[in-house]
Amino acid sequence: MTRPPFEVADIVRTAGPQFRQRYWRALTWPQIKVLNAIVRCRTAALGGHRDQCDHCGYQAISFNSCRNRHCPKCQTNAREKWLRRRQQELLPAVYYHLVFSVPHALVPLLWQNKKILFSLLFEASAATLLEVAADPKHLGAEIGFFGILHTWGQTVQQHPHIHCVVPGGGLSPDHTRWISSRSNFFLPVKVLSRVFRGKFCAGLQRAFRAKQLAFYGECVPLAQESNFRRFLRTLFQQDWVVYSKPPFGGPDHVLQYLARYTHRVAISNHRIVSVTESEVRFRWKDYANHSKKRTMTLTGEEFLRRFLQHVLPRGFPRIRYFGWLANRKRGPLLQLCRVLLHQMPEVTPATSDQPAAQQCPKCHGPMRTIELLSVEEIKKPERSPLLVVDTS
Repeated sequence: MTRPPFEVADIVRTAGPQFRQRYWRALTWPQIKVLNAIVRCRTAALGGHRDQCDHCGYQAISFNSCRNRHCPKCQTNAREKWLRRRQQELLPAVYYHLVFSVPHALVPLLWQNKKILFSLLFEASAATLLEVAADPKHLGAEIGFFGILHTWGQTVQQHPHIHCVVPGGGLSPDHTRWISSRSNFFLPVKVLSRVFRGKFCAGLQRAFRAKQLAFYGECVPLAQESNFRRFLRTLFQQDWVVYSKPPFGGPDHVLQYLARYTHRVAISNHRIVSVTESEVRFRWKDYANHSKKRTMTLTGEEFLRRFLQHVLPRGFPRIRYFGWLANRKRGPLLQLCRVLLHQMPEVTPATSDQPAAQQCPKCHGPMRTIELLSVEEIKKPERSPLLVVDTS
């Protein structure tokens, strides 16, 4: 993939000072850290390293990345490591993709209580899938799956939703056989939406009674119990959306999809069309009109305001596992699934958390790090000797 002509870092450099001056009262420390990390990522401010090709001896200096999970340039290595682990867990089954979203009226309250209500979004969607799948009227099986939280829409506005990737089947209640779903149907979305609505609203009511929710601005009236009960009734009167996409067709399609989907941030650098002192233009898909490609223009300050809305609480896991893919059950039950599906064991090399070696631009051989460079050494290399790292 070619390097994009414009980056989020360019917007931070251009509009960041005015944005900080305007919103300094509302900015949180994690949001400030994200701005600082993005603007410093892969610059001399973070130091660097000298790489050398094992074949032709070509050398190049690279700057270090910030490794912030909200930075558009720092997701590749994390995504590749995650995909290598998931590749060993794929089963010879059809995989389904379901999306759980909440009504727009809930969005302000969600953003004022990110940690507890985003967790509730995970819990309610997972409990819905597990309960409906276990019902003998539908599948009658114990399923395993993972969910991915996305908080944005195509225009970088608030749109919280959970993407779930589920094998088309599960273990029988006595764990003696594999129960497959139909080839083109997993679970009824109308049933899922009603159960999801009930579980989320019940969890919301529990959090209110336990006084775990905060109310600010337009949500202040909801702090009164009568208003909150009325709010819950309006939520029950709405249809909650659970969308089931067409099945992937097989494990290979799953990985191809996840490779471009899992470790996303609110917007990628490749969607940015132009950055000037006064405005930012970026591409977006209008899903309401057959995914027509459009271009949106915002001021730099408005773009950064939207972007920073999607900074997650510190340590909040954006990908979670449920059913027999949960960490406590994955080892024995995943192996049992393989046995019941007659999946032949594959001899795969041991995975490593080390990033894959870069390719030499001259001969395409592997590039290895031979020197680590501090900030001072990059700016004034003649003043101190370079640190040589033995990578043998």
